Amino acid sequence: MSAPETLPSAAELLAAPESDYMSDRQLAFFRALLIRERDALLASAHETTLHLQEFETTPDPSDRASLEEDHTLELRVRDRERKLLHKIDRCLERIDNRTYGWCEDSGEPIGIARLLARPTATLSIEAQAYHEAKRRMRAS
Repeated sequence: MSAPETLPSAAELLAAPESDYMSDRQLAFFRALLIRERDALLASAHETTLHLQEFETTPDPSDRASLEEDHTLELRVRDRERKLLHKIDRCLERIDNRTYGWCEDSGEPIGIARLLARPTATLSIEAQAYHEAKRRMRAS
């Protein structure tokens, strides 16, 4: 029985030749990174649930308002995290079907540096800039 292959470091990914782009080792690295991020988000959501279940009664209206504002803010953060969980799950599916790391618009490589900075990226920097410019034009 052979020892499990170690995952490459971020520096090794950045130094790898283009021919290694989205190799099995690179996909394994990003899978592990995404799973760690997902696990941290799930743990945080669990903590929030426990915290929100702790009902604190307070007779002071300003304390009650402050507490409600804290809960609202916490729920807003958790909603963003819920959306991020969905993106992570989509990325894990993309790893499984070997489309992870490739721009959904152009089919070009997204790039290791961009994926290290934003592992849930589905567009290359150029495609992302184009989408943002279109969005700004529609908003004005």
